[in-house]
Order: sequence, then C-alpha cells, then structure tokens
Amino acid sequence: MNFRKYFAEIFGTAVLVFVACGTVIFTSGNLVAVGLAFGLSVVAMAYAIGHISGAHLNPAVSLGALVANRISFKDFVGYVIAQIIGAIIGGALIFGGLKLLNDPMHNVTDIMGNAATGYANAAIGTANQIILGLAVEIVLTFIFVFVILAVTRKDADSKIAGLIIGLTLTIIIMLGAMLTGPSVNPARSIGINIFAGTEMLKQLWVSVVGPLVGAVLAAFTAKCLLNTVSETETKQVKKQTK
Repeated sequence: MNFRKYFAEIFGTAVLVFVACGTVIFTSGNLVAVGLAFGLSVVAMAYAIGHISGAHLNPAVSLGALVANRISFKDFVGYVIAQIIGAIIGGALIFGGLKLLNDPMHNVTDIMGNAATGYANAAIGTANQIILGLAVEIVLTFIFVFVILAVTRKDADSKIAGLIIGLTLTIIIMLGAMLTGPSVNPARSIGINIFAGTEMLKQLWVSVVGPLVGAVLAAFTAKCLLNTVSETETKQVKKQTK
C-alpha cells in the first residue's frame, strides 16, 4: 500500500485549512482575501503534491473521483480519513495559535465560529436557513467537482488544471459567503466546526451531506457529458479493487 499519497493528503488538507480558515479569522472575513486564500491554497497544493495524490484535499472531490471511476474504493476511504486528519490538524493549529494570543476580550471558541460552516449566516427563518444551506452546498460543490473532473481528464491540459481549479474555488467561496457559511469541503468543516462550539457542531451535517450530494451529481453529469476516464485508468482501478 502506498501511504505516501495519504500523507500528502494529510499535509495538503492541513495547509488548506490552516491558511484559508486562518485568513477568515484574521481578516475578519474580508471577502476577497478569503476567496483568494482558499483558491491560492488549492493552487499551491495542486502543484506541490498533485503528482503524488492528485491533491484532492476534500472528501467531496474524492467521492466524485470514485463515482467517475478515477480512484478505487480503498483509496477513497484512505483519502477521506487522511483529509479529515489533516483538517483537524489545521484547525488545531489555528485554535492553538489563538490560545497563545491569550486575548481576554474574545472567546477562542467564538472566534473559531467565524470560520465554521453551516447556514446561520442566512438572514431568514431557521427552516429556510437549512434549505438554503443545503442548496448552496449542493450547487456550489456540483460546480466545483464538475470543473475538477473536466480539467483533469486525460485529454485536458494538465499544466493549467491546478490554476483553473483554484480560481473556481475562489469564485465559489466568494459567492457562497454572501449567502451562507459555505463549505464545499466536509473535511474543512469538520476540522473547524469541532473547535467552534455546540451550535456549529449542530450545523455540521449540512456541510457534510450537501457537498457529498453535489459531488455525486457532478460525477454522473461528467460521465454523461465528458470522457472523464480513459481506458487505462479504468483498467488500473479494476486491478486495484481485485
């Protein structure tokens, strides 16, 4: 078993959560800064570890890859576990850094809540918040995963794939931030929400279920519209699952 790719996912996801969610906190949620932090973190990791693991950094991306026959089920499980571990490490680094700052005027858990994901940012009733939160997660993750599957197919230009993916995430985060507290990444949400108090933990399911549904829909759509998997990739996956 090649553990190198799992360690790469741990490292890459930890960097994404630490840099991007840290930016949310320390820039007070500046829309442009936050969008760029998420997008550029993905770009950096795509070119740094993409040759090792594909730089999924996101269980929704890995699920989309599984449904599109890009990876085996064994690798999917390994990737998701690695991504969650990495996200918790990233979240713990932020939490620990805030503790070291020892600001008596602010509660660390409340500050972490500023980077948590859910539906509470929507200025409507609770039931509609949940519906909107799920809809935002499904639609935005659908777009994100579909773009990833499209630009990483065998006949695409792989040299610019990381840049396109990162810019897509930048736009998605900026748009979603104006609607709810978007995730499009269950690992990122787990890594931050567990440090953000009971209320954000209650909302965590929206940031897990929504992206996973969006990823599955994106994978099926990509399989219908695009030649997302080559014959060689299909044979490799079949060998791995035997």
